[in-house]
Amino acid sequence: MTVTLRLPTVPTLFEAPVVEESEGCIQCQMGSKLVLFITGKCHWKCDYCPLSENRREAEVMFANERRCTTFDEVIEEAHAMRATGAGITGGDPLMDREHTLEGIRRLRQEFGPSFHMHMYTSIPFKQEYAVDFAEAGLDEIRFHLLDLEIEQYSDVISACSKAGLATGIEIPCEPDRSEDLFGILEKMRDMDLEFLNLNELEITVGNHGNMETRGFNLSDEITAGAAGSSELAILLRDRVAAASIGAPDPIDGEVREPYGFHLKFCTAVYKDAGQLRSRFLRRGEATISPHEILTEDGTLIFGIIECEPADSEGYINEIMEETGLPRRFLYYDEEMKRIELPLSTAEEISDYVDAPVAFVEVHPTHERLEMTIVYLNKDQRDAPGESPE
Repeated sequence: MTVTLRLPTVPTLFEAPVVEESEGCIQCQMGSKLVLFITGKCHWKCDYCPLSENRREAEVMFANERRCTTFDEVIEEAHAMRATGAGITGGDPLMDREHTLEGIRRLRQEFGPSFHMHMYTSIPFKQEYAVDFAEAGLDEIRFHLLDLEIEQYSDVISACSKAGLATGIEIPCEPDRSEDLFGILEKMRDMDLEFLNLNELEITVGNHGNMETRGFNLSDEITAGAAGSSELAILLRDRVAAASIGAPDPIDGEVREPYGFHLKFCTAVYKDAGQLRSRFLRRGEATISPHEILTEDGTLIFGIIECEPADSEGYINEIMEETGLPRRFLYYDEEMKRIELPLSTAEEISDYVDAPVAFVEVHPTHERLEMTIVYLNKDQRDAPGESPE
């Protein structure tokens, strides 16, 4: 049985990155950053945590969607997507600090000084650790504020900045914390911070119970964003933007001194459909086989003929003879027990082959998650997303 999945539709193109944005954000928007999930362990139980049950509090590591047990596998995945950098996340990477440092060193050794690495943490760690991370090769650090209490991070923020790390804050925009969030803007003035990233609060399978308890609803039927989060984030962003050019504040008309940092707002739909699609497209372009087609959604499509290993060469030789198709356009997947071939060829021969012939769509990930299968033979056709009995 296969499941039909679709990436959310992006209704409009979002603005291009601006020079004030952090390098980590710019590369994420390009889809060129490897997502290195170092551990599911976290010391805090945020009620809005979006992690799924298979990752939350689990001692597991993922490179993008690929579960990894070694950094050799992480590096292999980075090469597979032609990564220009890595975003190191969790859980909280500080819950496994030595493992995180090892990963940073391995990636730096493999890809060199131009490979940009940023890391997320919610822990106001010892100041001397900042130098350890910088020397290992980390370029940028983003602090998640526990309960929006920024004062406890002041010393470690200064230590990270002095160590040469681009330092910022990244938090979800909680619609019921408006006063606290506007207060953080003022408190950040006196800190060594380069940016504030606000993410639209998302309602996910992992947090929907808690979000329902707090009274949050989805903003619409297209995105996972919580109602009110986007509107508040835009007000915060506009205040910082107005102050940067000496313009009256859009809320109260007051002219404020520039804040000294850049505020970026990232919507739920852009994270899910923009950045993820860009990363899928990039990996698909790097790993596509001759018989596959890369779609605008970043998925791969091709045709298949289901057959046992003992019959595969006979089918392949017959297809080559009858169609003139070169051998490099035919691949036998032993695990799935099927010949993969161009979709156009599969459609052409479907009514002449005494075996199930189908259209298949997969994600271009290491696991190649199968999204859709549609049988093309007259006597094998099933509804999309279903396998024959």
